[in-house]
Amino acid sequence: MALHSMRKTRGCWSFIRALHKGPEAALPPQKDAVRRVFSGIQPTGIPHLGNYLGAIESWVSLQDEPGSVLYSIVDLHSITVPQDPAVLRQSVLDMTAALLACGISPEKSTLFQQSQVAEHTQLSWILTCMVRLPRLQHLHQWKAKTARQKHDGTVGLLTYPVLQAADILLYKSTHVPVGEDQVQHMELVQDLARGFNKKYGEFFPEPKSILTSMKKVKSLRDPSAKMSKSDPDRLATVRITDSPEEIVQKFRKAVTDFTSEVTYDPAARPGVSNLVAIHSAVSGLPVEEVVRQSAGVDTARYKLLVADAVIEKFAPIKSELEKLKLDKDHIEKVLQAGSAKAKELAYPVCQEVKKLVGLL
Repeated sequence: MALHSMRKTRGCWSFIRALHKGPEAALPPQKDAVRRVFSGIQPTGIPHLGNYLGAIESWVSLQDEPGSVLYSIVDLHSITVPQDPAVLRQSVLDMTAALLACGISPEKSTLFQQSQVAEHTQLSWILTCMVRLPRLQHLHQWKAKTARQKHDGTVGLLTYPVLQAADILLYKSTHVPVGEDQVQHMELVQDLARGFNKKYGEFFPEPKSILTSMKKVKSLRDPSAKMSKSDPDRLATVRITDSPEEIVQKFRKAVTDFTSEVTYDPAARPGVSNLVAIHSAVSGLPVEEVVRQSAGVDTARYKLLVADAVIEKFAPIKSELEKLKLDKDHIEKVLQAGSAKAKELAYPVCQEVKKLVGLL
């Protein structure tokens, strides 16, 4: 859970109006019984195969379930590491375009830019004052990141799980789609909701995790590591914008083993099993059926079959993305409208929190 400041644009009257609405225009707090899904993604370049199968695909299907859905481009999370301002601005637009191309619909969900709704940081500070330092220091991701960065880890990197909690609780979200690596952070969210309710009275629902069915997609070059945008090996990661030739090359170079048979055994054969899992996910077939259909096919040929399946899956997305990138105004308007809708939901909740803790 799991994911940018944007220049001011013309014609954003609805966003400005939402920013300046006073208490008289505030909506009543969200009823806890209403199902509300929230998730976020950092704007760190074009999504890759792991992002799509691990999160975005399920986001698309969740739009058709009862209740409301909010998806946020969480640009404030991205600045826990150094960012080039111009690149960051463009990355917000690129990620928005990619989500739209993948099937996120502004008619079915609220797609917005986190930093344009100031209540996220306001609630984050209030929650930060409720959590003990050792709790954050014991989170696995903090330990892993600081181990890599030595003494360069920032306070933002330490406290971003609290901002993540604020992102979720601000909308009184009831469900959050997460990967396995975010389960510990969801426990923090639930603890903060319980702690706030115990101190100030029942207010926040305790959000439940929706675990994605697809396990982590592994690097094509190192099946012990997850697929990552930041992998220095360009052959390790398949992006949704890759050409068919690039996709074929990457799968052809995928690390497997010396056994030519196609089987699924993640512990003993992680490389081939990663290919089978990808094939299953993009084709919609169970793993067992994928293996059955691949009987008699050696791994060299199988790599090309998986590449073809990924190319077919990404073709319509890639085509739509190319069209969207030609219409920057449309992308900006989607973000402005989404941020205004999110603001209308966030403002009354944050105001009530301020009253409960004595700030109003």
